[in-house]
Amino acid sequence: MANLLKIRWADANVRTFGKRIHLLNERFPKVLPRIVNQVGNRAKTQVIRNLTKQTGLPRKTIVKAVGDPTKASRGRLSYDMVTRGGNIRLKYLGPKEVDGGVWANAFGKKTFYPGAFMTGGQWPNRREVSKWNGHVMVRAGSGWGGRSDGSRGKKVTYARSGVVIPVEMTSGATKAAFNRIAGPLLRQRVEAALDKLAP
Repeated sequence: MANLLKIRWADANVRTFGKRIHLLNERFPKVLPRIVNQVGNRAKTQVIRNLTKQTGLPRKTIVKAVGDPTKASRGRLSYDMVTRGGNIRLKYLGPKEVDGGVWANAFGKKTFYPGAFMTGGQWPNRREVSKWNGHVMVRAGSGWGGRSDGSRGKKVTYARSGVVIPVEMTSGATKAAFNRIAGPLLRQRVEAALDKLAP
């Protein structure tokens, strides 16, 4: 799965500023790409900050997931942030096993996953299982706990959080922060450049 956040100097803005945009591009071809990239970098900082809170994942994980954007250049006035990824395993969200399930920092808050477990054996003498390598597990068959028919299966699989970085990046507070920064700041800086260089 991949989602995209994009800043683009769109046709509507070209119509608004008319010939001044073309004049600016002809005389100073590096100016608009530089502005788009500056605004894009500001927006990326906000995306990383909000996405860290929104997902509950460590900042370094989000920085890696967002990666390096495709930046604006001559003839290409867009700044693209693309992230990929699937349903995050609970191991990466600070899990803690309790009787009946596991608590984890998913979606920026403490979230309970009933039936999930990190250790084996009977309570209260449960022990770590080295081959799981710190992962949270569930009985194979449904969701994050138990089989769909209610029975207990012997097979186990990784417990998933429901947190999907591409979905979170293009929704909620993260998307709102991107839109709040990108559009208005881009227009403000382009207008300033036009007033100075192509009045």
